Amino acid sequence: MSFLSKEATIAPAGFNRWKVPVAALCIHLCIGQIYAFSVFNRPLTQLIGVTAQLPDDWTLTQLGWIFSFALFFLGASAAIFGKWMERVGPRRAMFTAALCFSSGFFLSALGIYLHQLWLLYFGSGVLGGIGLGLGYISPVSTLIKWFPDRPGMATGMAIMGFGGGGMIASPLSMYLMDRFRSDSSTGVFETFLIMGAIYLVVMLFGAFLVRVPAEGWKPKGFDPSRIQQKKMVTSQHVLVDNAVKTRQFYLLFGVLMLNVTAGIGVLGQASVMIQELFSEASVGAAKAIDAKKAAGFVMLLSLFNMAGRFFWSSLSDYIGRRNTYILFFSLGILLYAAIPSIGASGSVVLFIAAFAVIISMYGGGFATIPAYLRDLFGTKQVGAIHGRLLLAWSAAAILGPVLINYLRQYQLEVKGLPCC
Repeated sequence: MSFLSKEATIAPAGFNRWKVPVAALCIHLCIGQIYAFSVFNRPLTQLIGVTAQLPDDWTLTQLGWIFSFALFFLGASAAIFGKWMERVGPRRAMFTAALCFSSGFFLSALGIYLHQLWLLYFGSGVLGGIGLGLGYISPVSTLIKWFPDRPGMATGMAIMGFGGGGMIASPLSMYLMDRFRSDSSTGVFETFLIMGAIYLVVMLFGAFLVRVPAEGWKPKGFDPSRIQQKKMVTSQHVLVDNAVKTRQFYLLFGVLMLNVTAGIGVLGQASVMIQELFSEASVGAAKAIDAKKAAGFVMLLSLFNMAGRFFWSSLSDYIGRRNTYILFFSLGILLYAAIPSIGASGSVVLFIAAFAVIISMYGGGFATIPAYLRDLFGTKQVGAIHGRLLLAWSAAAILGPVLINYLRQYQLEVKGLPCC
């Protein structure tokens, strides 16, 4: 196990730092699957009925807690294990993340086979969520140290993969479920087993590829003083226990929580939302959105989520982190306010375009936060500070999806329609 130690991951002289983004993407493209979890919602509500939901099947409201648990434990585990990750190094943390995340799939598959919802809560929610948290922070912290000259771009590269994971997982999930679907099965059980195995292999490859820079290393031609002359960029290194006592930390905590509450509320129900809003009864057969088209919508949101992470975080290197967040909030308010009118108009194109921009800023907010923390607190324990800040994600994971689920259920009950 010494191969997993921090000392064994110190890069030799002449190491190409561009290999580290590849390792980061191996992790983040896998754990980003959580953004496509909504494609499983309808099949999971029909495990017994197969083609239709029966009374003994799970409801969508019950299943919505899986997504909330996963993101809650993402933030909680990142906060709890952030200092441990800085101490043991990224390889051991990424290796542990791979075991937890893939085991979550295997345990959930068992829950599907036995029709025990608590196994899905524990597998995809708790165990998978811990894998998400460890996998999320370990490559981000490492990339910031490899790219002190472009921290926004660096974090964007890593977190871009997290946003794009759903773009891969959505069609893959649909393909596997179609492949294994039968008269007696929705194909979800087999899909979970195969995806768990695939993600285990890819994440382990990323863990073995990652390296950390040697003490005192800096890019050729890099002058730290030029970066530190910029406004709101520190030349000091603040420890995590001191960082969490500052006003700046809690202001960023509130900003992130608001951003995430809105974003994951949409992402958690993206597939079902567009099918219901643009159903055959509402817009006619020609414009109706079925399950396959909805999966395409989820994939498109993942694409903009991914692109926004790289675009906005890279832009923040030039216009500043503060100006980037001002842009997020001003444009975001306008777009959210316009959504009801767009939906009432029946325009699928405008609806998708509005949410594409919204989700790009949601992803951009995530990608820019680590660089913002680096500017404010330095790099020594930026991974641990980032982990503490992700508790905002945990809080938003409860507020966002649960609020959307119960508002949806209330609206359907008022209209006298079935809730799932």
